[in-house]
Amino acid sequence: MAAIECNHETIRFRVMIVDDDAGIRKTLSYCLTAEGHTVFGVSNSADAVNEARRRSVDLVFVDLKLGDENGMDLIPVLLSDSPWIKIVVITAYASIETAIKAVRTGAADYIAKPFTPDQVRLVTRRIGRMRELELELCVLKDNTRSGLKENLVSRNHSMQKLMDILKKAAASEAIILLKGESGTGKSIMAHAVHDWSSRSGRPMAVVSCPAIPSDLLESELFGHVRGSFTGAVRDNQGRISACEGGTLFLDEIGDMAFPVQAKLLRFIQDKEYERVGDSISRKADVRIIAATNADLEMKVAKGGFREDLFYRLNVISLTIPPLRERPEDIMVLAKDFLTHFCQINHKFLLGFSKETETFLLNYSWPGNVRELRNIIERAVILGSGETINICDLPGNIAPVDIAPSIGDKIPLSVIEELHIRRVMASASSLQEAADILGIDQATLWRKRKIFEI
Repeated sequence: MAAIECNHETIRFRVMIVDDDAGIRKTLSYCLTAEGHTVFGVSNSADAVNEARRRSVDLVFVDLKLGDENGMDLIPVLLSDSPWIKIVVITAYASIETAIKAVRTGAADYIAKPFTPDQVRLVTRRIGRMRELELELCVLKDNTRSGLKENLVSRNHSMQKLMDILKKAAASEAIILLKGESGTGKSIMAHAVHDWSSRSGRPMAVVSCPAIPSDLLESELFGHVRGSFTGAVRDNQGRISACEGGTLFLDEIGDMAFPVQAKLLRFIQDKEYERVGDSISRKADVRIIAATNADLEMKVAKGGFREDLFYRLNVISLTIPPLRERPEDIMVLAKDFLTHFCQINHKFLLGFSKETETFLLNYSWPGNVRELRNIIERAVILGSGETINICDLPGNIAPVDIAPSIGDKIPLSVIEELHIRRVMASASSLQEAADILGIDQATLWRKRKIFEI
C-alpha cells in the first residue's frame, strides 16, 4: 500500500493528475497542493503508467478523454500494478454514464467538469475517509489474528531501559536490529516500534527469512512479473511494495541467502529495487527492522553474512535479554497469558498454586516467552482444577517430585536447593532472600551458581 501521512484531521496523498489539458492539471494541482497533498501531473497514459511504477502514488485523477486515448483503459492497468491506488475519473457533464462505468471498472469516485475547488476538496476528503476505514479494518484484522500482544510493561531494569531506547528510536527513520534468543519477543518489539512510529497508520509486512526457500525469498521481498520463472503465472508486487510508507520486518535475517543480501543492501542504500524478471527500477519508502538469534559478527567473520550489509543494519542494535534473566516478569506474563487463554477458551481459573509459581519462577525457560505462553495455553485447556497445578504442566518440564520431605533418602543438597528456590520466590529482593537464609549476598550468589538458579 502506498505511503499516506495520517493525523487526526486529514490524510495527505501523493497525487498524480493524468490530463492532456495543461490548464486542468494546473487547476487541480493548485487545489490539492493547498490541502497539503504532494502533486505531479502527466499528459498521457504511457507516462502515467511509468510514473506510477517509478514512484509512490496514492491517488490518481484521470480524465476519461486523453486526446485520442481512452482514460477508461488506464484504470485496470494502474490497479493491476498498484491495487491500493484510489482513482478519481474526470468527466464532462455529457458522460456521467461513462463515469459510472469507470467506477464499476475500479475507480473510487468521479468529478464532473467544470468543477470548483470545493468539489475537489470534497471528493479528496471522501477518498481520505475511505482510506482511513480501510486502515482501521486492517488494524482490526491484525488484532484478531494476533489475539494477544504480550505486556510490554516490564519490571526488569534492563528491559525498561531497552524499551526507553526503542521508543526514542521509533521516532526516527533509523534501521533497528533486534538480537536475542528465539522466543524472547523480538517480533513483539518490532510491532511495538511500528506502533510507536509515525508510520503506525501504514502497513507493516513481516518476512520470516528461514521460512521461505532462498530461491523464492527474492520474489517474496521484491516481487516478480508474470513469466519470470516457472510457476510465475501472474505478477506479484512483493512485500516491499505492499508495505509502502510503512515498516518491513525481516525476522531471522541471519538466514538470508547471499544473493538476496546484495539486493537488500542496494535497496537500503538507494531505496530502489527491481522485481524479478523486470528491468523497471522502482522506488519505495519503507522503514526496515531486522531481527536475529544468530551472532551476525561471527557470521561475517566466517563469511556467512555480508559485512557491508551488517554495518548498514547495525545502526541501532539492541539485545533482548532472555526470560531467565528477568524473573520479575515471569509471573506478570504468566498471569496475562492465563487471563487471555481463559477468555478465549471460556474457562475460569483463579490463578496458580504456590508450587506452580515456585516452579515457573525457577525454571530455566530455554524457549523464553514463547515457551511460557505455550505452557500456559496448554494448562488452561487441559487443566481441570480451580488453579494451575504442577500436574497441569507438560511432562517434559514438570518435576517428578518438587517437594521432598525432611528425612527422605535424598542428598542434603536437594533440600538446600529447594529451600533457596522457595525463599527467593517469596522474597522481594536478593538482599531479603540472603537475610532470611542467614547468609551474605556473595554466598547466595555462589549457591545460585551451583544450583543454576
